[in-house]
Amino acid sequence: MVCFITQARVSMILFVSSFLTILAVGGFPSFVEETKVFQCERLNGHYGVGSYVISHAISSTPYLLLISLIPGAIAYSFIGLQREPGQFIYFELVVLMAMLLVECQMMIVAAIVPNLLMGIISGAGVQGLMILGAGFFRLPNHLPHIFWKYPMYYISFHRYALEGLYKNEFEGLTFPAYPGGLPTVDGETLLKSVLHVEMGYSKWIDLAIMFGMVVAYRIMFFCIIKIKEKVGPIIRDFMSSYTFRN
Repeated sequence: MVCFITQARVSMILFVSSFLTILAVGGFPSFVEETKVFQCERLNGHYGVGSYVISHAISSTPYLLLISLIPGAIAYSFIGLQREPGQFIYFELVVLMAMLLVECQMMIVAAIVPNLLMGIISGAGVQGLMILGAGFFRLPNHLPHIFWKYPMYYISFHRYALEGLYKNEFEGLTFPAYPGGLPTVDGETLLKSVLHVEMGYSKWIDLAIMFGMVVAYRIMFFCIIKIKEKVGPIIRDFMSSYTFRN
């Protein structure tokens, strides 16, 4: 009975944290065009890599907030999650962090794989692997240790999004153990025994980890651009000399 009651909520949480946010992959073509514009303006000395990364983060966040707020509110009210304002605000914050992380990942892919088709395939593939290793389709304690548990489960932001939203929804609630029975199973027991959620830290730690991953991805994006600026001319010179000799 407990599993039946919670299944709809758990499925909706997966949908919002994974399949809704993966739609941000559709922004990849604009990232490719932005990269081309940045490279031209960078050569002309208009601004540096750090200015580009910071300004892009500032300018894109309001739009991501808007597109996470509206679909998130629709999904939240549709499934009938907890009506407390605090729970709803946390829910929207997690959706926003997930949107920011998908955007950061696609920017990194755009910096590495400038080809449009290959970039979309690569970005969607990375997202798919992270969703599979997040602990929903196969519970965390049952994941194979090689690759899926270490490192995929720990580097997948979907894992922290799911954990945070699970705790946000089920902590403090009680459920009947059988149809028509009294609510005797508390949410904490359900989280630990049924969903295999780590309860050693609060939901805010999960949110903080996601924010830390946003910062880490931005730094990674900055480093990739700087490395390409250093290595790119060397590779082009080598390829030109190789072509000339042949």
